[in-house]
Formats: sequence, structure tokens, C-alpha cells
Amino acid sequence: MALSSDKIRELSVRGGSSLVIVAATMTSLYVGGMIWTFFAAAVALASLAEYYGMLSRKFKVSKGIGFLTSCLIIFSASEGIHPVSLVLALSVSAFAVLFIEIIRRQLTGESFAVWNMGGTISGIVYITIPWAFMILLRRLPGGGLLLLAMFVSTWSCDVAAYLIGSRWGKNRLCVNISPNKTWEGFVGGFSASLLASVLLALLIDIPPMPFLYVGAICGFAGQLGDLAESVIKRESWVKDSGGLIPGHGGVLDRFDSTLINGLLVYILFGVILR
Repeated sequence: MALSSDKIRELSVRGGSSLVIVAATMTSLYVGGMIWTFFAAAVALASLAEYYGMLSRKFKVSKGIGFLTSCLIIFSASEGIHPVSLVLALSVSAFAVLFIEIIRRQLTGESFAVWNMGGTISGIVYITIPWAFMILLRRLPGGGLLLLAMFVSTWSCDVAAYLIGSRWGKNRLCVNISPNKTWEGFVGGFSASLLASVLLALLIDIPPMPFLYVGAICGFAGQLGDLAESVIKRESWVKDSGGLIPGHGGVLDRFDSTLINGLLVYILFGVILR
């Protein structure tokens, strides 16, 4: 079946944007150190801005507190953050939001304490903390290779799920969340993630089993992460989280799968198997 000119143009724009994203990600990951930290911070804060923008369509969100807390967490991670520090940061942020709502109630007669606190803190938990753990993962022995495997597996899954689902997809996966996603695309994405992880291990001549774990995580959890963001967009009545990346939508749209993948890869290799 021949592609229309509009479809070809869309794929060209999408492909060009993807190349830029891949180049920026791989370069910062290879250099590591503060370059990787600044890249993670830029992606996290841009994603957080889009997330808060979606929530702001329904209720007030204390964006400043969310951004400030996120910056502290991310740059603390570059020095090796202690888990207790995360709990303290979230607790202080929650009380700061509540104090703002006290003032708002006194001045205007209305408040959004529960919604504001939930929205502000959820953004930090959903976006900032996974990126903080990806910074911590880069600091571990072999962490750079694990992150490389994670990104390659995630991107392979995304591309395969999109192409296979578009061409052969018939059975809808979650019609009330993302009608275009199919079981055929899901299986294709999972298989591509496993294959990419093994091929990468063979290419750089290391035992494939650790990368196979990464591929399995990314092929399954990454697609659930994509659906999770789709739920948020559905509730916010938006098609894309933003419009910064041509052909993809927002930054959060492009890195939604990465959030859960990075967190789980760190838990496996930084906690369980360490």
C-alpha cells in the first residue's frame, strides 16, 4: 500500500526530529558527568512544564515549587543523592504548597490544597525522580552501558510498535486510552526491544543476559509508560503534551516510556543485583 504525500512528509519530519534527539542523548550519555546531568535536567524540566501545563487546565499547580524541588533533586543526584533526601524534599514541597493554599484561601476565599499538592508532587514523582535515578545509574560501574541498552531498546520498541501496529494492527489494545495502539504493535515492540538489546550486547562484545533484562523491561514497562501518559492527556483533553518536537509533540511525549524504564533499570541493577 503506497503512502500518501502527507504521510511521507509526517514520517520525514518525525525521522529528522528523532535523529536530533538520538544524537543529543547519545552524546550527553557518552560524555557523562555534568553534561549528562544538564541534559537530564533539561528534559526533566521541559517535561515537567508540559505536565503542569496539562494539569493547569483543571486546577492550580504550584509550578515554582515543583521546578525548584526538581532542580535540587536532579543536581543532588549528580553528587549521589541519599534516598532520605528525596523523602525530605517531597515533604517540604508538600508543606510549601499547603502554605500557599492557606494564603490563597485567606486572600480570595477559595483554595485547591488537595489538587495543588497532588498535582505538584505527582509531577516530581512521575518525572523528576526517574531522571534523578538515571543520573545515579550513570554513576554506577557499567551504568553508561545499561543506559545505552535502555535507550536503544526503548527506541526500538517505539519504532517497531508504531510500524507494525500501523501496517498489521487489527486488535485494539486499549481502545478507551489510545485507540491506535494494537496487540500486534505491542508484541512487535516487545520483540524488537529484546532483539535490539541482544544485538547491542553482541555488537560491543559483552554477555547478553544483563542487556536482555533491560530489553524485557523496556519492551513491556515502556509501553505501559506510554499508555500512562495517554491517560493523563485524555483527562486533560489534549492530543500532545506540547509542541516543542516536530512530528512527536512534546518532550514528555518523546520520553514518556523512558521514565518507567529508567526507574526499573536502576531498581534492578542499582538495588537488587548490586
